[in-house]
Amino acid sequence: MRKFGLIGKNISYSFSQNYFTDKFSSENILDATYENFDIDNIDTILNIFENPEIVGCNVTIPYKETIIPYLDKLDKKAKNIGAVNTIKRHKNGKLIGYNTDCYGFKKTLKPHLKPFHKQALILGTGGASKAIAFTLKELGITYKFVSRTSKNPTQLTYNNLGESTISEHLIIINCTPLGTFPNVADAPNIPYQFLTKDHILYDLIYNPEETRFLKQGQLKNAVTINGLQMLKFQAEKAWRIWNAN
Repeated sequence: MRKFGLIGKNISYSFSQNYFTDKFSSENILDATYENFDIDNIDTILNIFENPEIVGCNVTIPYKETIIPYLDKLDKKAKNIGAVNTIKRHKNGKLIGYNTDCYGFKKTLKPHLKPFHKQALILGTGGASKAIAFTLKELGITYKFVSRTSKNPTQLTYNNLGESTISEHLIIINCTPLGTFPNVADAPNIPYQFLTKDHILYDLIYNPEETRFLKQGQLKNAVTINGLQMLKFQAEKAWRIWNAN
């Protein structure tokens, strides 16, 4: 039996376990199971792989960056991004890290892009935001990170976002957990009043389907995208990686 799973913290809500369990059932894949590995500390990560039946894992918050030192190698894209969300145990036993978030994000954003979508704001600076930044760069879109505190004079914070910044950056991506169920009243603290119909608001959150962040965009007739389709694309990409020779 081949075993797969999701490595993360407080992940009982997770999309991945249900997605892959349903996939295995509907596609009559009888030699595979998928489970959650909910760990409090990344130091215990290698205990999971002591089971030789574990052949692949997804990785989620908060371990997409801290897991890297425990892997034997990163593929080129994951190395460039600096974050991993997929691990494959190769036949030689080596644990190789990949990033499929960038693939899922690109597939879901690209159909909505217009020629005037040249600049983006990335809300948050965690592992997921690195894959988003990498993809925007691939698409020729310049970006700025927004965080709660400033590490340098050019760093944008929520406190210094004004009308000009919002009007110049017509793509805004929420890479923070703000608004995730059950804290559905939360949202990133940006000046939503300056949004327009030309904006794209993209939320990596998928539960709830419509976060408060996205609802604010809808009130201004902006294009809104949640994280569900991205997750499906990245999951299928991970499945292809796990099954490649």
